[in-house]
Amino acid sequence: MSMPEDRNYSAEHIWAKQQGDSVVRIGITDYAQRALGDVIAVTLPDIGTGVQAEIACADVESTKSVSDIVAPVSGTVVARNAGLEDSPETINSDPYGQGWLLDIEVDPAKAAAELAVLQDASAYARSTGD
Repeated sequence: MSMPEDRNYSAEHIWAKQQGDSVVRIGITDYAQRALGDVIAVTLPDIGTGVQAEIACADVESTKSVSDIVAPVSGTVVARNAGLEDSPETINSDPYGQGWLLDIEVDPAKAAAELAVLQDASAYARSTGD
C-alpha cells in the first residue's frame, strides 16, 4: 500500500492529516495495522474529550494484542469514526481512508509545532523499511 504524502507520521505509527486550519484527523498507519494483525475492536474517546500530544487517547485491539493510540497533537476530539464500532476491520482494509480514528480540534499555532516534529512520508518509510 502506498503511503500518502499529504500527512505526517509519528514514531508510534500514527498518521496525522490537517483538515483545514484547526482540525487534524488521525489514524494508524498501514505498517501498524499489518503488525497488529486482524483488528477486532477499537475504543475511542467521546466527542469533547481533551487529548494531549504523546499521551494515549484510544486503543486498538487485534487478535494479537491491545495497542495504545498515542495522540500526535493536543486538542479536543470533535469527531470519532463511529463506523469502527461495528466494523473495526476497516482499519486493516483502509487505514488511510475509511479506517481513520479521530478528528481533533487544535490550536493552529500549537499544532504547527507538534506536526513539525513528526516525519514526512519518505522519512517514515525509511524508518519502517517500507
